[in-house]
Amino acid sequence: MSNTLPALPLLVEEMASANSEDAYGKVFALLFAPLLKFCYGIVKSEMAAEEIASDVLLMLWQRRQTLTAVNNVKHYAFISARNMALNYVKKQSGKTVVSLNDIDVDIQLGTVASPEAILIQGEMKAGLERAIAKLPNQAKLVFKLVKEEGFSYKETADILGISPKTVDAHLVNAVRKLVHILKQEFNLT
Repeated sequence: MSNTLPALPLLVEEMASANSEDAYGKVFALLFAPLLKFCYGIVKSEMAAEEIASDVLLMLWQRRQTLTAVNNVKHYAFISARNMALNYVKKQSGKTVVSLNDIDVDIQLGTVASPEAILIQGEMKAGLERAIAKLPNQAKLVFKLVKEEGFSYKETADILGISPKTVDAHLVNAVRKLVHILKQEFNLT
């Protein structure tokens, strides 16, 4: 999780109280890339993911006066992105109901310079991404939201519409599978 996210509530307050486009630009810079990656994992189209991420951020600007009442704007933005992405998939597939379980999710690790990201370099990062690709869809999403985006289990549960215990179960299973796959891939025992 970025070190600048604690400033998010202050930026939202500035957006609301002063109609500050500068504050909105900073919110956009903080949230656009994570929302884009999240949406791409669901919709599999860079153009559609970019449009959805932009729409979510535009919605934040349009609702800036009421946004100060939201406790966690990042969480709110991800839930909005999930809903818009699922609506996009539903419209594209012609189905009346679309579930995250029905979608093949694609997760790629970011290049954020966190301690974990610094340790995972080159071949190890590629191996991890291949291992993550082998996880079940829900496990991929849970892994990304908890480990890469820094959401709590409860926030992840809210975003995905599952219980926190299910988040925990997915994460435990994902980590077990990743350890097994990586041990095999890198001949570790």
